[in-house]
Amino acid sequence: MIVFQSTQDKVLAALQSVAGIVERRHTLPVLANVLIRKTGGQLQLTTSDLEIQIRTQADLGGDEGSFATTVGARKLIDILRTLPADQLVSLESQMSKLVLKGGKSKFTLQTLPAEDFPLVQESPSFGPVFSVPQKTLKGLLGQVSFAMAVHDIRYYLNGILFVAEGKTLSLVATDGHRLAFASAELDVEVPKQEVILPRKTVLELQRLLSDKDGAIELQFAANQARFRFEGMEFVTKLVEGKFPDYNRVIPRNHQNIVVLGRTALLSALQRAAIMTSEKFKGVRLNVEPGSLRVAASNADQEEAVDELDIEYGGDAIEIGFNVTYLIDALTNMGQDMVRVELADGNSSALVTIPDNERFKYVVMPMRI
Repeated sequence: MIVFQSTQDKVLAALQSVAGIVERRHTLPVLANVLIRKTGGQLQLTTSDLEIQIRTQADLGGDEGSFATTVGARKLIDILRTLPADQLVSLESQMSKLVLKGGKSKFTLQTLPAEDFPLVQESPSFGPVFSVPQKTLKGLLGQVSFAMAVHDIRYYLNGILFVAEGKTLSLVATDGHRLAFASAELDVEVPKQEVILPRKTVLELQRLLSDKDGAIELQFAANQARFRFEGMEFVTKLVEGKFPDYNRVIPRNHQNIVVLGRTALLSALQRAAIMTSEKFKGVRLNVEPGSLRVAASNADQEEAVDELDIEYGGDAIEIGFNVTYLIDALTNMGQDMVRVELADGNSSALVTIPDNERFKYVVMPMRI
């Protein structure tokens, strides 16, 4: 019995959209598989890691029969990638095997029963649905995701704080050394909701969201979030815990302000980074009237010094930073000009976009 028949590019695209969360090695072997359900001409693909579940619907045509099975997701993708894009492929079920045919090629794959696939138990009490353009959400995620912690013992830092209130959607990420905040205006009023999305969910959303204006629907429950866009449904567990009060971390009254070209500063920092030590990645900034000096050195007594002309009449300040933290922020901003606010050599710096309150980046200084 043919499960479905379609061109390689359509089947591969549908599979790749759900396969990002699949782990090759898992305590439950069935979680390395994709759940395939065919009903008439509709194909439904589902993957899960027990905390995130992604499902997509694809209308691939075919006969009226229905079928359900699970098969190794990565292996199926690897096989499809080797076939030409316009190749007609078919999948047939034969006992506990799945046979994939394309042209004169034939592959026989082991399957596991569909009923063994552990679907995520969805919350019965999701809040109201609200939607934002995919492009907006993708942009916000890009502006803050680099500041998420990785495997921090403070598990609530391994993700992004998501705050929807009134007509504003704000995203915040911090690893304790830096903090990124970005917000956007919504078309609709939404009731206040505050959740922490896990790191893996954030990275997967960034992979799947497009730069189109099409909407993504969002819904939150006490311990889950649900996203729907372009025929896909994405359900994820939320991180439990209390996110730090980010408003207290953002400096308010720094008096020393430098406005300069983002690309020029980024290039100077990238050059200096070559001469930093692998372990500390430290760079020194000397700000004085008319000039900003960027300097770095390492244990081999090698040194890099760069000087930028700036319009500045404030205090002379010498301050050290982890150069990676500054490069990450500037790389993900995208605007022509950047504004750096400083108090002294021992206080956090605030990096913003001139005349734009919707992005803020705070970075702690380091001793060099």
